[in-house]
Amino acid sequence: MLTVRMKQLHLNEGDWVLDLGCGEGRHVHGVHMEDGVNVVGLDLDFASLIKAREGLDYLNDLNPDVTGTTGFLRGSAYQLPFADNCFDALICSEVLEHLEDYPKVISEIRRVLKPGGHASITIPHAWPERICWQLAPPPNGYPFEPGGHIRIFDDVHLKYEFIQNGFQFYCKHHAHGLHAPYWWLKCAFWARRDDHPLIKTYHKFLVWDLMKRPWLTRALDWLTSPIMGKSVALYFKAGPK
Repeated sequence: MLTVRMKQLHLNEGDWVLDLGCGEGRHVHGVHMEDGVNVVGLDLDFASLIKAREGLDYLNDLNPDVTGTTGFLRGSAYQLPFADNCFDALICSEVLEHLEDYPKVISEIRRVLKPGGHASITIPHAWPERICWQLAPPPNGYPFEPGGHIRIFDDVHLKYEFIQNGFQFYCKHHAHGLHAPYWWLKCAFWARRDDHPLIKTYHKFLVWDLMKRPWLTRALDWLTSPIMGKSVALYFKAGPK
């Protein structure tokens, strides 16, 4: 389930991509399938990196002829363990809303990305996110989980923060229109989010949609994503330093 559209990163054979805050590796796996492109997934959570590695092994069993180097590394977004100007593209998907000093991360993204390199930044879409916050209020609700979301971004404001750091904005889209109701249900029944029958049923529907990709649900997702998509993706090109 990719939020980032790979074609918008303008990847070429031999490019190096950083997935910053890769979690269980969904975008690492997506880049890995771009034949000849190299990718590094970085995250602080070791358990997530293990799952990401397991997913990569599964993909390699299915697609043994895919070329390119793929690896994982444990590290902090605040101090990326890479030299300046070493990546051709960067993905940071659903990460910045978790971090207190996100301007520091923007600075680090700028540092490790080559001039002319492309970055995709995805964040929760503001108005569906506000509904989640309202449905699961403090002290134990959705935005107050350990490691949870600590802010709601205005994507226009975030866009101009990147521009002020030397990036050129060139594209935007929304994603996952069918996923917002799932999170609203989870927040509405927060105390039973793991076992409520409505939530379990909707989750099964999303998994079915992901695996089967029938035309009807794909059309519904296309229609609803610009309005109520759970995520918004912004694309930037790094200017000269």
